[in-house]
Amino acid sequence: MAEPIGFLFPRSPQGRASLISEPPWYYSSTAATVEYRTNPDNVRAVLPEQLALDEDDPGLVAMVFSDVQSCSEGGEELLDPVLSQYGEVFLAVKARYRGVLYTRIVYIWVTRDFSLGRGIHMGYPKKIGSVHMTRPHPYGPAPRVAPGGRFGASLAVADRRLAEARFTLREQVDRGPSVTSRPLLHSRLLRSIEPGGPDSLDELVAHSEVELESGRPWAADGDLRLFESPGEELATLSVDEIVGAYYQQAAGRWDGGTLLSSRLSDEDPA
Repeated sequence: MAEPIGFLFPRSPQGRASLISEPPWYYSSTAATVEYRTNPDNVRAVLPEQLALDEDDPGLVAMVFSDVQSCSEGGEELLDPVLSQYGEVFLAVKARYRGVLYTRIVYIWVTRDFSLGRGIHMGYPKKIGSVHMTRPHPYGPAPRVAPGGRFGASLAVADRRLAEARFTLREQVDRGPSVTSRPLLHSRLLRSIEPGGPDSLDELVAHSEVELESGRPWAADGDLRLFESPGEELATLSVDEIVGAYYQQAAGRWDGGTLLSSRLSDEDPA
């Protein structure tokens, strides 16, 4: 009798029941970003001990709202959009590890379970939320991707609004947001099944992401509001100063990463 197969769970006789397919995964997204400064102590509080703040601008962070289409090799999911389309919102910070500056996503919400499943594998701390973004259109009252185009975005979790942003496009620029321009550094974590037992998985990983295409970013006038919620801590990274806002369409490919350290193997002399 053959073993059930699948990249993640559940594994099944043919593997089609798995929450996610085998990488590589391809992404096409429209992202609206607000970069702002918060108290550096707020950033320090969401980083593990082995990571250091960016000494150049330790309080600079980015809130990103994305409208995403994704697929595996061959792109079949794009013909069944419920399997490819989702919304995503995340809060990114900068962190140093062994002298190298990385981007680290400390909070992230998505609208579909397959995206959450990828997060389990990749080390994103994903949760389910409700995401809405204004979509551009060349006709009617919808905004154009052009000077003066006005866009809104919002995030709600467990029936409570956590964030909302507004953007007014100004002009295309050569560089987009700086916080999200570094390699990604994430943690893959899993508690022991035994109460009080050591973690079963505790890895620090860097992602290997290859950008395939990217349009020139639009600089925008942006505004961001964060709201308190009894089940979330996003608002602790309070908005002290808006630094910049951007709107950009891009595509990328993900096919694995690099294990930087494992606390379990470091502590195990075997």
